[in-house]
Amino acid sequence: MSTTQVVESDEQLARLLQIAVVLEEVVEARAYEQYRRLPDAERDEDIQSLLESVSEESARHRDRIEALIADLDARSVAFDEIETLVGERYAKTSAEDFDGVLYDQLHGVETAYKFYDDLIGAIEASEGSLSIDRRRLLDVLREIRADEAEGVERIATLMGGRT
Repeated sequence: MSTTQVVESDEQLARLLQIAVVLEEVVEARAYEQYRRLPDAERDEDIQSLLESVSEESARHRDRIEALIADLDARSVAFDEIETLVGERYAKTSAEDFDGVLYDQLHGVETAYKFYDDLIGAIEASEGSLSIDRRRLLDVLREIRADEAEGVERIATLMGGRT
C-alpha cells in the first residue's frame, strides 16, 4: 500500500500504522546488529550513544503508534503480512549494503522520516471519516516525524565529524 494516496478508512490507517511499528522495529534491530558487528576498535562513546538513543526512540515511537492503533475501530492485519510488506517495500537493503553503521542508520532514519511524512500527507488529504481524533493522530505523527528529522541531523553531524 502506498502512503501517497489518501487514508479513507480505519482499516487502511491501522495497516499503515502497523507498517510504522514494523519500520521502527527494523531501525532498532539494525542498530543493535550493526553495533554487535562493529569491531571493538570502532566502538566509541558517540556511536554507542547514538545507537542507544535510536533504540530508545524506536521503542517510544512503537508505544505511541500502538496506542493509536488500539484507539481505532479496525481489525488488525496479520503481523507476518505487514512484516513481509515492509521487507518488500521499505527494508530492501541489509546492514551489509552500507559502508558502516552510520550510513546504515542514516538510511533507516531517513526511510522512517519519509514514511511518516507521506502518511501525514495522506491523512491530511483524506476527507474520510476515521474513528480516531484526527488532530491527536496528526499531532503524534508530526512529533514522531520531527524526532526522525532530528535523528537524521544528529547522524549527519556525527558523520561530518568523522571525515
